[in-house]
Amino acid sequence: MAGIDEVGRGPLAGPVVACAVIIGRSDLHYIKDSKQLSAKQREEIYSILTKHPDIEWGIGLVSEKIIDKINILEATKLAMQKAVSKLKEPDFLILDGNFSIKSDIPQKSIIKADEKVFSCSCASIIAKVTRDRLMIKYDKKYPCYGFASNKGYPTKYHRAMLNKYGRCGIHRDSFHYGST
Repeated sequence: MAGIDEVGRGPLAGPVVACAVIIGRSDLHYIKDSKQLSAKQREEIYSILTKHPDIEWGIGLVSEKIIDKINILEATKLAMQKAVSKLKEPDFLILDGNFSIKSDIPQKSIIKADEKVFSCSCASIIAKVTRDRLMIKYDKKYPCYGFASNKGYPTKYHRAMLNKYGRCGIHRDSFHYGST
């Protein structure tokens, strides 16, 4: 069984990132949803998960350009499909959310699965750390927006910088920016 979660549906900038995780034998059942952990805890657990011999994982990333073309929901589904395609052969999928993805693999959607299903919790951490690291790299390219701290989410500072400088190359054109 593969647990799948995504991060990046709400930001004004950057990609949506999904992760699919299959857990073999593991004593890591203390892991929680990424939103319940500090950035430091997520980084530590990410390192454990991605190196663990009994954990198989795959990442799917869909750029802001594709998000603008197909919408955020379809981009989320596509990112999840890409993540699943990186796994060997899951026989069942658990998706965090209330939608399904195109797949011949049987699946079940569970709202808040990242809080209820261990493999989805693991997927949430890997997806979050992957996207956060990417946004930190973007911060070096576009330093005025504060991506290292806001990760592209619509904070007051991010909105103020959008008003001052306009959009950069990773802003989603299809999202409403409004004023600060």
